[in-house]
Amino acid sequence: MLPDRLSSTFQTAAQGLALQRERLAVASRNIANAQTSAPEGSPNVYRPQRVKTLAPDQKNFLKVLSESVTSMNKSDPRHSAGAKQTGLGPSFEVAETEKFRYEYDPGHPDADENGMVRYPDVDMVREMAEMVSANRLYEANLSSIEAEKQMIKHSLEI
Repeated sequence: MLPDRLSSTFQTAAQGLALQRERLAVASRNIANAQTSAPEGSPNVYRPQRVKTLAPDQKNFLKVLSESVTSMNKSDPRHSAGAKQTGLGPSFEVAETEKFRYEYDPGHPDADENGMVRYPDVDMVREMAEMVSANRLYEANLSSIEAEKQMIKHSLEI
């Protein structure tokens, strides 16, 4: 088990990995359900989703900062340790949108009395860009974990 001060990089990167994994999953669900339909007023219609990152509370950040500065323990005059990881990394939520597009298809089983079929309003280009972005950021978080592992490995060799 690594001490908190050594594993904080791992914790931060793990939070980033979770965020990017969820962005990728949401984009995949949106693409998979882009052509699903349901009758008007049906609760079973797919609603496109978005991952929204939540900014950390500034008051919480200032509180943690002021407490960590005054409560740091020193095991050696040249070192400062004891600052506890507080989980101020990215948090997120998945929100559904109520945007739909309508297509004229009077023979469709879900068509309304005017022949219009309701589909989720999914922008394929945006979803693909979201997937590429999430993939690249996921790789960046993996790289930071690998770099931290290499630093720990090299410090043990000294």
